[in-house]
Amino acid sequence: MIATAFAPYGALARSLLPHATEGDDGSHDVAHLLRVFRNSMRIHASEGGDAELVAAAVMLHDCVAVEKNSPLRAQASRLAAEKAKAILSALSWEEQRISAVSHAIITHSYSASIAPETLEAKILQDADRLDAIGMIGAARCFYIAGRMGSGLYDPSDPLAKARPLDDKAFAIDHFETKLFKLSEGFQTATGRALAEARHARLKHVLDLFLDEI
Repeated sequence: MIATAFAPYGALARSLLPHATEGDDGSHDVAHLLRVFRNSMRIHASEGGDAELVAAAVMLHDCVAVEKNSPLRAQASRLAAEKAKAILSALSWEEQRISAVSHAIITHSYSASIAPETLEAKILQDADRLDAIGMIGAARCFYIAGRMGSGLYDPSDPLAKARPLDDKAFAIDHFETKLFKLSEGFQTATGRALAEARHARLKHVLDLFLDEI
């Protein structure tokens, strides 16, 4: 069972994973949650914090599905935080711990632009953003572009030298509009170190892509 992969929080995962994802978005599925969990535990090992709070926030941070091109996208983390509160309340969590998980969830989102105030929230934000850069980040970018019906690139001007960047129309435009910016905003020292390596990989992916076209 996949819950065992979230050890030592397998029991928590068995309670939360049934509520953790919606829809069929393969970039925000249980595999994504597991990668973010592993990122978060790696950061926690160096930075500290309450690991159970981090684990719960990881498992529920995408519990409401909002497509990337939806006008509600900036509200996704708030909606997920509200749903997480109800889920944890039904499991008899203490109000203070529910609020801590909710804060981490609502502040993890790039679109929401809300600064995380607790160490657990900073860990979740860093762990989630690590999954948006590097090789995985590139793969997710192209996956989402296909899901949204976007092209891979503009054949007449791939690097947007004479046109505005448009990541709704072309996948590789998203590297410049968002992905290359993520490494600048990491919250923890461990997260920043991991992000530096993944940012270099992401740039290498784009260099290889451009070479082949």
